[in-house]
Amino acid sequence: MGTDVFTPEQRSAVMRRVKGRDTAPELAVRRILRAVGIGYRLGGAGLPGRPDLVMKGRRVAVFVHGCFWHGHDCARGARQPRTNAAYWTAKIGRNRVRDAAVRAALEASGWRVVTVWECEMKAPDFVERLIADVRGQAAAVSASASPA
Repeated sequence: MGTDVFTPEQRSAVMRRVKGRDTAPELAVRRILRAVGIGYRLGGAGLPGRPDLVMKGRRVAVFVHGCFWHGHDCARGARQPRTNAAYWTAKIGRNRVRDAAVRAALEASGWRVVTVWECEMKAPDFVERLIADVRGQAAAVSASASPA
């Protein structure tokens, strides 16, 4: 494993700091929704996959996905790790399978699933698309609501 710039102890410390909630993209989505008066609950306990944000009255579950960790089809999601590549490739593959199963389970229970990809947040029309997706006003299925 000579390609890693960190010692195993340093790498372990770095990985421990990777957050699963209250990430910068998730906080940005929360700010946008609050600014337009859309309420939500955090954590989604009791729902498959524990969505990041839940709007029970609208029956909307929002997942804010990092492109690398969830294997998005973008430049950042396509990056291949150089260290322990077999492990990470398999892990990201399992994440994708799990994400698809969670989406299917929620939709089968009557929930609308909105997936926000980290890379899509840079688009100039992101705010409008997010609000339309959450409110269910999108005329066509947008990229942020697609399961990739």
